Order: sequence, then C-alpha cells, then structure tokens
Amino acid sequence: MPADCAEPAEAPGAPPSWQVGGHLKLQFSGWTIPDNSVFRDALGRSARELDLEARLKLAVADGPWDFHADYQFITLHGDALELTGAAPGSALPLNRVISDDRRWWNLTDSFGDGRTAFVQRLDRLNVGYTTARSNWRFGRQALSWGNGMLFNPADVFNPFDPAAVDKEYKTGDDMLYGQFLLGDGSDLQGVAVVRRDPRTGATAADQSSLAFKYHGFLGSNEYDLLAARHYGDSLLAAGGAVDLHGAVARGDLTWTDTERDDVLSVVASLSYSWTWGGKNLTGVLEYYYNGFGQPAGRYGLADLARNPDLLARLERGELYSLGRSYLGASATIEATPLLHVTPNLFVTL
Repeated sequence: MPADCAEPAEAPGAPPSWQVGGHLKLQFSGWTIPDNSVFRDALGRSARELDLEARLKLAVADGPWDFHADYQFITLHGDALELTGAAPGSALPLNRVISDDRRWWNLTDSFGDGRTAFVQRLDRLNVGYTTARSNWRFGRQALSWGNGMLFNPADVFNPFDPAAVDKEYKTGDDMLYGQFLLGDGSDLQGVAVVRRDPRTGATAADQSSLAFKYHGFLGSNEYDLLAARHYGDSLLAAGGAVDLHGAVARGDLTWTDTERDDVLSVVASLSYSWTWGGKNLTGVLEYYYNGFGQPAGRYGLADLARNPDLLARLERGELYSLGRSYLGASATIEATPLLHVTPNLFVTL
C-alpha cells in the first residue's frame, strides 16, 4: 500500500532492481450457528470452511520509477459458500467470492460449484514515481486511512473485517494516488478511485471516489482531516492519535451526508504494550458507534430492507456490523518470535 513517507529515488545510473517472491497460506475456519440465526435452516448447527491462497509478487525499480504486479489464486471450499444462494432475494449480501464487477479493470476470473470456488486475479498492478517530496502511483493498489485498530469507519477503501484472521494484504482498487510531503513533516494525500456500475458495466461518477487527507502534528501527537466524495455521498472525518503516559489513544469521527440522512460514526481506542514473563504483549480496547447500524437489535430481514444505506455498505465490503454500539478487545502475545497468539472479543452493546 502507499507508504506514509516518500522514499528518495535511487542514485542515477543504478541498474534496475528486481524482486520476485510470494507465499502460500492455508486457513481453516469453523463456527457454530445459534437457533435464531437466519442461516440455521441453510447450514445447520455448525459450518466449516477451508481456504487456500497463493500470491506471486513481482517488483521492479528503476530510478524514481517502480512497477508492482501480484497474481493471486484462491480456493474456497466449505459450507459458507452455500450462503450465496441460501436466501435469494433477501436483504443480506451473501456473496463470498471476490469479483471485479465494480472495479474499473476486470482482472478477476472465478469458477466452481456450490461448495467450492476457484478465483484467479491480479490484486496489484501499478506503476509509481517517487521523489524526495512526492509519491505518485497509478493502477491497482491498496490504501489504508483511519485510526481505528479493530473497527475503522474512516477507512472506506476495502477495510478488513474486524474478525479477519489474516490482515496482511488488503484487496486492491484501481486508482490514482498522490502524496506530497511538507517541510514540517506533515503531508497531503489524494486519491481518485474509478469504478463501474455493476448493472451497466460503464464507469460512473456515483460509483467512484475522490478523497483528500491531511496528516499533521501537534507536538508529539498526530491528527488527520479527511474530505471525500464517495459513491455519491459526501464524507468528512477528523481523527488522530495521542500519547497517554505510555499508552496510545486513537480515534475518528466521521460524518456522511447520504440521500436519506446525515450519519455520524465514532471509533475510540486505547492500546498499550508491555513485557510480562519475558514475553512481549500488546492490548487494545476499542469502542465503536456505527451510525448506519440497526437500533435496538432490529436485525430481521424486513427491518434490514428498510435500511438501504447499511445494506449498500455491507454489499461493498465497507461495513461488517449490523448493530450500532460495539466494544472490542484484543491482545497479541508473542509466545516466540515466530508464534503469536491473538485472542479477540467483540461485544454488541
């Protein structure tokens, strides 16, 4: 993803550098389904899924120019894929297989049956130009904004599911990204994301995004100011991070002007790192208010159908929460340098 600071270009006349790498990941997931779940009839008491993901990475740098391409092959097998057709016509977006229906470039191909899906795609394909004060990048890439540690309402570009196990790579979008560094260390970033209307296949302004973010400093503390036009809605956000006697307090306040209403969302967290028994530990406690969420636990399909702003964000993968108020807690225990244990707790308030 775009770096927070531009890196100096290589010395003139240096030969191009090539990097080739990749990884292979296997993940097994299992969960139980309560009696009152809408998915109980489709899946029964429990469900399981096996995911295999392979990524091949190519990076080339030549002076101020660089090029990145990542090929991704994904295999999904298990019960969760049956949710795609479990409730046809229902209010819930249930598709588990990634697609490029909305992205500017269609670089994804998928096939399979009801319990197995195969996906091959280019998740990164971009070219960049970097100087001592600026960084420009065009193509498929990933971008992360916002200060939430578990929930992140200010990150509207393919945010991670708070309960996701693997958060190494965000899904890429097709965009033009720019960053300019100021003399005091602050910076201004801008991004234009071009998308297509999935119904017509044509690029559309009400499906695209244009956003700007200023990152500044107040002493040892940091703050962000964000303004965006996103899927036809106006978005403003303010947030930052403050040192509190060795702990770090972070948070964001977002305001979204939709066709139906003005929506406020808030996230605030406190994180602290320490050593116990010779092991490194990090703890996070976070509160999240989802302004788009359903009030008073009204999660029935008929109630959800009356909240199109929430459903649209669930379908686009911007939100993963149906409710309004959440408390999240997480701890990372470094058992060994190669083994980290991370229990998480999410509570609907």
